[in-house]
Amino acid sequence: MGCSGSTERTKREWKPLEDRSCTDIAWFFIFLLFCVGMGGICGYAIATGAASRLISGYDSYGNTCGQNNAQIEGIRLSGLDQTDKKYVFFLDPCNIDIVQRRIKSMALCVSMCPDTELKTYADLKRFAIVNGSELCSYELAPHRYPSLPEKTTKCPKLPVPPSKSLPVFNRCTPVDISCYSKFAEALITFVSDNSVLHHLIAGVMASKEIILGLCLLALVLSMLLMVIIRYISAVLVWILTALVVLGSLGGTSVLWWLYVDHRMNANETISSEEQEVSSDNTHALLVYAIAATVFTVVLLLLMLFMRKRVALTIALFHVAGKVFIHLPLLVLQPFWTFLALLLFWVYWIMVLLFLGTTGNPVQNEETELVEFRMSGPLQYMSWYHAVGLIWISEFILACQQMTVAGAVVTYYFTRDKARLPLTPILSSVFRLVRYHLGTVAKGAFIITLVKVPRLILMYVHNQLKGKENACARCMLKTCICCLWCLEKCLNYLNQNAYAATAINSTSFCTSARDAFVILVENALRVAAINAVGDFVLFLGKVLIVSCTAFAGVMALNYQRDYTVWVLPLIIVCLFAFLVAHCFLSIFEIVVDVLFLCFAIDTKYNDGSPGKEFYMDKALMEFVENSRKSLPERGRARPEEAEDAEAKPMAPGPSSA
Repeated sequence: MGCSGSTERTKREWKPLEDRSCTDIAWFFIFLLFCVGMGGICGYAIATGAASRLISGYDSYGNTCGQNNAQIEGIRLSGLDQTDKKYVFFLDPCNIDIVQRRIKSMALCVSMCPDTELKTYADLKRFAIVNGSELCSYELAPHRYPSLPEKTTKCPKLPVPPSKSLPVFNRCTPVDISCYSKFAEALITFVSDNSVLHHLIAGVMASKEIILGLCLLALVLSMLLMVIIRYISAVLVWILTALVVLGSLGGTSVLWWLYVDHRMNANETISSEEQEVSSDNTHALLVYAIAATVFTVVLLLLMLFMRKRVALTIALFHVAGKVFIHLPLLVLQPFWTFLALLLFWVYWIMVLLFLGTTGNPVQNEETELVEFRMSGPLQYMSWYHAVGLIWISEFILACQQMTVAGAVVTYYFTRDKARLPLTPILSSVFRLVRYHLGTVAKGAFIITLVKVPRLILMYVHNQLKGKENACARCMLKTCICCLWCLEKCLNYLNQNAYAATAINSTSFCTSARDAFVILVENALRVAAINAVGDFVLFLGKVLIVSCTAFAGVMALNYQRDYTVWVLPLIIVCLFAFLVAHCFLSIFEIVVDVLFLCFAIDTKYNDGSPGKEFYMDKALMEFVENSRKSLPERGRARPEEAEDAEAKPMAPGPSSA
């Protein structure tokens, strides 16, 4: 952690970047112990032979292929020397239950996978004699294969397709994967004709160069958009505001016009049934028109009341563009985060596979085949491993937020931008690792506490689908929605807490309290930034996906030998949205951190000597314009002005 410990200042003042101390040390050690437990699960799986069974494979009698095995009590044909038999061969390769992790087909250790199709039992006999690889059960002699009565149950299903061993996992897998079509049909339920699947796959393979080019285009567009937003933020925000206002007014007007039209033509109906239907439609239109009117009035009042806050959003977007110019490596943060998550997920899946083959050998009563199952307290290791997936994943994401926040805070509170650290992002990473890993671990754990119950409820809801009554279904959905909203709110608060920690080096709880107080004091500004800013960024994502899709249609149009564009375009659009989301989410984090810095700057500095502002010129112009817009009384006593949140306040102790 870089230090053995430090007590948090009892009387604390906001001193950006001046004093660094370790925060939430206890939580760092708790997280470290948890990671040690995760490593212990992996070590246990390897020590009990699960890793070798996963990689080398094992037969239906509990023998690990490629090694000399010990006898398993009560299980026949166990304890065989399989040193020369390194490959797992399934008698019926299509009879594997992947979901239950059970091998319904008998598995044997063989010295060689069949390289040609074997159509008869005589071919099995010839293959065993020539190559020394016996494809029937161990107790059957190869020269008697054609005449044995039990050959239909203890020999492979004919014809035996040619197969190859997997590069790492020594399993004989058929070269022709047509026997796995039922799994593909289960995954792709919309395919009713195999020709459709063939066309889609052929289209992806034929268009792979175009797909790669379009993915690169989406990447370039995302990077360009982050620069362009800086220069067109004012125009973009005001156009969006105008469209929202005009759309609300137009929709309300249309609803009232439809209501008046139905009301005037109500007497022209002939039958009583038509009159009843017309009356219902008229009442419905009246309700809709009234609701739309109320919504429009509220929206216009909010727009009128928050028009000055929209100017702050524009200024923050402008400064965020400058941040990316001074810190261009910020755009690479999604790549490093994705790489870290990918490596962890690969490790997690490998350990999960180890856990699937660990435990004690048990003979299945139905199939009489050997399975490895965990019993007692060890069976809860899978739950521990599942919680680790969520907590460590959230920890990695939180590290990204803290790194970005630390770099932006360094940029904001450095008066002379020419004196920025040589690598602000690496400096932020260094501060994170040295001082604040405990804070990040605590914030990630709080998100885990909310996410785990929500995932459990979602699992219960899916398992009980069609069985529970309407009341239970409604309660489950309500709980899931409430937990989802709570998770989003905590994510936003955590992000601001990390920024407060980066500014003043305080513990998670103190930083969260300080950030919450600042956000409440600037509630209208927060609403404007989140409403306008998030919607602008969402439109940016839609713009990137639309441009990429249009380019895809134009590119695929020249590929005359392939006309089904569905799957390639879906792949390209999903990738484009993912890339745009990653880049613009970093932009959104930068804007939020800048706002918190700005709010603290205006609260504890007033521009007087010794209390100069740290803010950028664009934000300074916003403050000056806010001052000029105040009445004369407001200039003399800004604390009594109507727009108090736009003024710089006198310094004082922390409101927390």
